[in-house]
Amino acid sequence: MLETYEAIAKAVADPNRVRILKLLEGGELCVCQITAVLDQATSTISKQLAELRKSGMVQQRRNGKWVYYRLAERELNRYARHFLGLVGKLLNDDPTVGEDRRLLALVNTVPVTVLCHQGRTALGLDAQASDATPYCGRFP
Repeated sequence: MLETYEAIAKAVADPNRVRILKLLEGGELCVCQITAVLDQATSTISKQLAELRKSGMVQQRRNGKWVYYRLAERELNRYARHFLGLVGKLLNDDPTVGEDRRLLALVNTVPVTVLCHQGRTALGLDAQASDATPYCGRFP
């Protein structure tokens, strides 16, 4: 049991993973949507999502070429619901979380197919991460 607790504690110990969880509170997102909001390399986001999946806090589904993530609906880890509830109550007034939500609203105005091919440039913003290449959330 301590190992399942440790997986959750480790997952929420990283600020970027918490940012992803806060984004997913609004519903399911494609990898490219998360990448565009956080302005990080796809490989970085993929690693963060893998940790969140391993912890049981998020689930994924494939839809054609795309992979979508959402907060876990099934109890994959007995501590996940407790931590998700805690994260859901916290940081709502945090400036970074607020900016992420503002960017997500902008991201949601761009079709996923366009966003996944053009990356953050589809938003009319300059991509800051040099290795943040467009990615459709497709499995290689």
